[in-house]
Amino acid sequence: MKLYYSHRSPYVRLVMVAVHWAGLAGRIELENTVVDIYRPLPNLMRDNPLTKIPTLVLDDGSALYDSRVICEYLDGCHDGPRLFPENGEARLETLRRLALGVGTIDLLLGWFTERNRPGALRSSEFITAMEAKYLNVVDRMNANVPNLIDIPFTIGHAAIGTALSYSDFRFGALDWRAGRKALADWHADFLKIPAVAADPFFDDLAAAASR
Repeated sequence: MKLYYSHRSPYVRLVMVAVHWAGLAGRIELENTVVDIYRPLPNLMRDNPLTKIPTLVLDDGSALYDSRVICEYLDGCHDGPRLFPENGEARLETLRRLALGVGTIDLLLGWFTERNRPGALRSSEFITAMEAKYLNVVDRMNANVPNLIDIPFTIGHAAIGTALSYSDFRFGALDWRAGRKALADWHADFLKIPAVAADPFFDDLAAAASR
């Protein structure tokens, strides 16, 4: 299989957690891909008409996207504990956490894009709204940490942890850990999970932010 990959993409990072959880790293070729909205990428466009990463090309040449679809496919390719519960309340709760994590990444990406627009085009109202939403999200995550502990690791945990790591990369100055000890402690333990540690978001977040 081939994965269109970027070490800067939080969506790709989420998929890589699933890759290592399933023990499939040796079966997947990583194709480093820098997506640019102003530049078409013929190979990626051929496999994914949306021209987005991650995109997973299977052995038969068919392709899967987006990250959530890829993660669920990979979760069916191994015999170990599953990231996606099969049914019932556990599955619904996992999917809700997955939506929260991926939605937080979406929020951060929108905020980051707006923050980097030229001054005359930048909307202070939009940035203020994004910050308010973000602070509400991390406060809610902190309050719900007890519900993440002492239950099996799922794709919902992976999505929330990945969103927080991406926040460290793009918005480190916000210091989401301040006043949120429960969430900070949980995230520190998250980073030690073998499937997470096997493909760290960045070895050095500060160095990466300067690239």
